[in-house]
Amino acid sequence: MITIIRMPTYKPSQVAEILGVSPDTVRRWCEEGKLQSSENSGRGRIIDGIDLAAYLSTQGAAYEPESVLHQSARNRFTGIITRVERDKLVAIVEIHSPPHRLVSMMTREAADELNLQPGDLATAAVKSTNVVVELPQA
Repeated sequence: MITIIRMPTYKPSQVAEILGVSPDTVRRWCEEGKLQSSENSGRGRIIDGIDLAAYLSTQGAAYEPESVLHQSARNRFTGIITRVERDKLVAIVEIHSPPHRLVSMMTREAADELNLQPGDLATAAVKSTNVVVELPQA
């Protein structure tokens, strides 16, 4: 069996879309050293998913209203995984999708099959009280 190690990276425009800011803001954060980035051999600036997850984890908690409105069962929130905690049976996955912070509890087996890691781009599909984590197709 061959194991493929994913090293997710993002362009400033992708990070901007995820965070709801302009690409110029993301570039400025990189230049100021707030967000780690590197040059990708002539292809422009890239941000490593682990560095993005670390940056998001240092930010204030995402806004969470005191009362939650009734929502459609087809709500999807795309963001960056900031935390994955696994034990013998379950895994807790936290996704930062401004202005939301979503937490999903799933079986460890499911988290392992998806190979969920901080820094990965994922979508939380919210149906009733369940949060389903999906990865974009490669």
